[in-house]
Amino acid sequence: MPLDWSPLVSLLRSTDDILLMTHIRPDADGLGSQLALHDALTAIGKRSRVVIASKLPPRYQFLDPDHSTIEQFTEATADKFRNVGAVVVMDTGTWGQLGDFGPFMKTLTVPKAVVDHHRTQDDLGGLQLVDVSAEATGRLSYEIIRALHAPLSKAAAHHLFMALALDTGWFRHPNTTAATFALAHELVKAGANPPPLYEQLFECAPVARLRLLGVALERLQTRAAGQICFTEIVVSDYAETGAVPGDTEDLINYPRSVDGVEVALVFIEQPEGGTKVSFRARSRVDVSKVAEQFNGGGHKLASGARDPRDLPTVREAVIAAVEEALAR
Repeated sequence: MPLDWSPLVSLLRSTDDILLMTHIRPDADGLGSQLALHDALTAIGKRSRVVIASKLPPRYQFLDPDHSTIEQFTEATADKFRNVGAVVVMDTGTWGQLGDFGPFMKTLTVPKAVVDHHRTQDDLGGLQLVDVSAEATGRLSYEIIRALHAPLSKAAAHHLFMALALDTGWFRHPNTTAATFALAHELVKAGANPPPLYEQLFECAPVARLRLLGVALERLQTRAAGQICFTEIVVSDYAETGAVPGDTEDLINYPRSVDGVEVALVFIEQPEGGTKVSFRARSRVDVSKVAEQFNGGGHKLASGARDPRDLPTVREAVIAAVEEALAR
């Protein structure tokens, strides 16, 4: 059932200085949704700010080459973001995915809204506009722009196409439907340009990222008679390859591509401690329910988690939980 955007439209039209936030380690869907809505709000005379709570990954530097649009929130710069009229969180609805911005947002008394398509949600204290049937938050950003009766510029269409394409695995994942292609058609008509976007995202990898991929491939292992495939990255791998944490974004696709695999996992040791886990599944297991056991969540077939324990401990615990889910 389509979402009723009227409460959010009323909020956006009656407010200025709107802070648009997404999850830490931002991806194409979160960034594309923010940038497109920012463009539309600017076009109707509203002031908005695109803010992230971690560094912009090198892969997405092309979105803001002169560093004029995307701002980084840190504890040290928090006062710069205090005088806002509203906060709209896009592509996540959980405190754990907001990093240092989460505790800061709790101190703000301004209206808040969540725009998301993930099943796992916390109460962030405002409007909750969640459509788990949407293949990407980019679709929801498009619907907001249309509900605002704002123009859809070429730049906004390009950002939304990026969001749509990457959250569907460039239209390969099961969340791709006829409606997905219909929206892609509308965005291309409005000015999105897929070929250079694909080249930028998939054919411009630095050597360091490929070296990190080599490390991950060397460490591929299977469990549960080949139904689980996983790999891992430790902090020292970055210095040894020259890569950065953002270069791990697509690693999950490789264990998932192994023949016979039902659940793919990537375990990433965090510089500040703890372990990040990426989950992908085919059809038998709802990995969002497994991820929720480890302070995470997401979609049935694609989820993430972050556990404060060391990587070997988390690896064995997660694999045991996945094995149990497979057995059920």
